[in-house]
Amino acid sequence: MAGSQIERAFSLLESLTSDPRGLPMQTLAEQLDIPKSATHRMLGELMRLGYVRQNPDNSRYHLSTKLVAMGFRYLASSGADIVQPILDRLAQETGELVRLGVIDGDRQTWIAKSQGARSGLRYDPEMGQDAPLFYTASGHAWLASMSDEQALALVQQQGIADRADFGPNAPTSNEDLLRYLEQARGRGYALVIESSAVGTSAIAAVVRRPLDGGVVGVLSVAGPTARLSEARLQELSVLLLAATEELSSASPASELFS
Repeated sequence: MAGSQIERAFSLLESLTSDPRGLPMQTLAEQLDIPKSATHRMLGELMRLGYVRQNPDNSRYHLSTKLVAMGFRYLASSGADIVQPILDRLAQETGELVRLGVIDGDRQTWIAKSQGARSGLRYDPEMGQDAPLFYTASGHAWLASMSDEQALALVQQQGIADRADFGPNAPTSNEDLLRYLEQARGRGYALVIESSAVGTSAIAAVVRRPLDGGVVGVLSVAGPTARLSEARLQELSVLLLAATEELSSASPASELFS
């Protein structure tokens, strides 16, 4: 195919949207009608930028959540996606910030939100970021769905930020983290108070595919600790778990979880 490098790059990304199982490099080269060497270079650059990932099991190339997150930030703001009404209702019921993270390989990326607080203190971070696993409710909820060994390996892979940035109740060791995860498994949801930051609290629970139970996302409710005591968070957990069940049922119909 003729065209500029940027046209080729977008054509490659468009090709990757055609098959959720991913595509081998040979197929992409044939579809784009360019040499395999040029396709390999382009894929390498897109992987470096975070738009494409390669499945280590079969060497197929997939879109990463980075590009999906860009699209869903737009969809979330317009309310067009099927999951947004669920987030909006939970935010209205709780009066707090609701966030949805999607799982893509070894990453959990926050891609949609709804703010229920209309006045007073508000907790309202940016979307499109990976959830820190070591000290956030969203991270704990996902890690609690794994074995301890898998959870610790994923935390080590992501790395731990400067502890000076944590809240006063954040885990201080792997053993401490595992206690948080055990509590989350027992409750059916994760709960943190001033762990990710001073003055903020949150609860989170995983969203599972209805057919095989695989974790595809994490839903959380977060806000100022002044409003969200442990007792209040436990009350809100009923609403949170009901919303995760609804998202689970809706997940096959949403490209968000594909």
